[in-house]
Amino acid sequence: MLEEFHFLRPAWLIALLPLLGLTWYWIRRTQRGSNWSSAISEELLAVLLEAKQGSSGRWISGILICALIIATVGLAGPTWEQRPQNVEQKNDALVIVLDLSLSMFAEDLRPSRLARARQKIADILRERDEGLTGLVAYAGDAHAVVPLTDDVGTIENLLGALAPDMMPVLGSNPGHGLELAHQLLENAYMQEGRILLLTDGIDQIADVSRHRNTAFPISILGVGTTSGGAIPISPPGPRRDFLRTQEGNQIIALLDESRLAEVAELGFGRYAQLAVGDQDIDYVLSTPLPTEDATIEVEREFDTWFDQGYWVTVVLIPLLLLGFRRGSLVALLIACVPVPTSYAATAGEGPVNNQAANAADATPISGGDGLSKEPPLNDFWQRLWLRDDQRAIRAFTRGQPERAAALFKDQRWRSAAAYRSGDWRSAEEGFAQDRSADGLYNRGNALARLGDYPGALAHYNEALAINPDDADVQFNKTLIERLLEEKQQAEQQPQDQQQQNQQQQQDQQQQAKDNQQQQEQSDQQEMADSQQQPPPNPEAQEEQDLDGERQDEEQEQQMARRDEKDEALEQWLRRVPDDPGGLLRRKFQHETKQRLRNGDYSNRQTDKVW
Repeated sequence: MLEEFHFLRPAWLIALLPLLGLTWYWIRRTQRGSNWSSAISEELLAVLLEAKQGSSGRWISGILICALIIATVGLAGPTWEQRPQNVEQKNDALVIVLDLSLSMFAEDLRPSRLARARQKIADILRERDEGLTGLVAYAGDAHAVVPLTDDVGTIENLLGALAPDMMPVLGSNPGHGLELAHQLLENAYMQEGRILLLTDGIDQIADVSRHRNTAFPISILGVGTTSGGAIPISPPGPRRDFLRTQEGNQIIALLDESRLAEVAELGFGRYAQLAVGDQDIDYVLSTPLPTEDATIEVEREFDTWFDQGYWVTVVLIPLLLLGFRRGSLVALLIACVPVPTSYAATAGEGPVNNQAANAADATPISGGDGLSKEPPLNDFWQRLWLRDDQRAIRAFTRGQPERAAALFKDQRWRSAAAYRSGDWRSAEEGFAQDRSADGLYNRGNALARLGDYPGALAHYNEALAINPDDADVQFNKTLIERLLEEKQQAEQQPQDQQQQNQQQQQDQQQQAKDNQQQQEQSDQQEMADSQQQPPPNPEAQEEQDLDGERQDEEQEQQMARRDEKDEALEQWLRRVPDDPGGLLRRKFQHETKQRLRNGDYSNRQTDKVW
């Protein structure tokens, strides 16, 4: 044991130097106090000095110095034996969601936003020496590039192949990307993890806020500059063209940092603009998790030196009890207890049902866009004093309905905020739970916004059955009936044209059928003529057989030459490197076709292609 004795953390022994200095000072001070006996008589000294208190103080000081020395030795980690230890891996899951919309071609960041984003992901992968990492790419829809894995090399090899031109559906739909990220985490049975979104813009805050979860914080790295950049759609050259609007105006993709910071704040994450160093990575990936230090056990073991420093606590326990007896530790604990802070009462303390019910009381052709020009609230400070519903009321009244929809707990308030922000689908689903007259009216408005005029009309009728005197419901019902008539008239003309086209197709089919019958009759006539011809002679038949044999030999030679060519081609193909871009492109196209067949794109259509 003595041969293998050593310290695991020998740097702690340096703390013995100031302790030795303190001991030397204490001894000198004690001896100086005892020299008074040589200068003053014992009778007078007994009156001037309190001998009992002085000896008690020296005794306590000596014990305190000994305890500090023993504790320092324990912190140094004395050890003398090895024990088998299970290997544990940090239970850290990260899903990277990469924006591959056309705006990532912008070159306000050199060489382009896409190149810088791919380089930043490579830096993240090199820093992750443990844990699981996944990658999702999205444009108009999203696709899982790599599921959660500890093989970051595979992800790094596929990064160079990712580009917006390989995405089957144009647009920008981060909501679907986050949905796939949560699916990857769920498939890996992860109870918590981080999601990192690399994007240059988010159109609808509700696309992200509906996925907010404290166990899966959503952080954002902003790619681009506030001045923005044009979106090239052709290679560099004198005739290079850029993406334009229908009016011919050049589109400039801007980076709205305040909006991205607000979205990250709602998702319990952090926001940082993409930078050259690693400070942006360290900041966005340091979001706290419910069990920050959780680990999973790996099926491996190795011998490690067993720390024996805990034995010093056996010696220190009596000293702690002595400290409690004297009241010193109790006073220290009282000083460390935080003082509770009283919460001030604020206006709008809770949701008012009538306001929530009537928040969408407007004609289907009116409503706000849910965007606010005010800077985002200081969420950290607001959380100290306000509840989520109080913060939601403030956001709702300040013209931030998307933020309010993410914070409201009451379903009617959340639906009203979603309606104000333009998220008609979420609003309709929320209003469906309210069977009152106001709830039916609001759901009818949401359905009208979605283009479901018959459904809106049915809900207006139900609302009028409950409250026949509601003028707003009657007005909207009349408006929808007029719009439905115009739509039916517009559809009637194409139906007439379709009937004419069907009649023309039937005439063409009948004509083709007559032509086919004439052709069959002519073929039968030719067959009958051929049967009346005299039989061939034997010599001609022998020549035909020889010609057939020669043709068979030529075919065999051609097949042999074709096999040689195929073998040479196969050998050449083996030398051709694999193209991960082509594989991913086909994978994305296949997934998109499956979603189209399943009707998954009914709620993801958008007019914005970049």
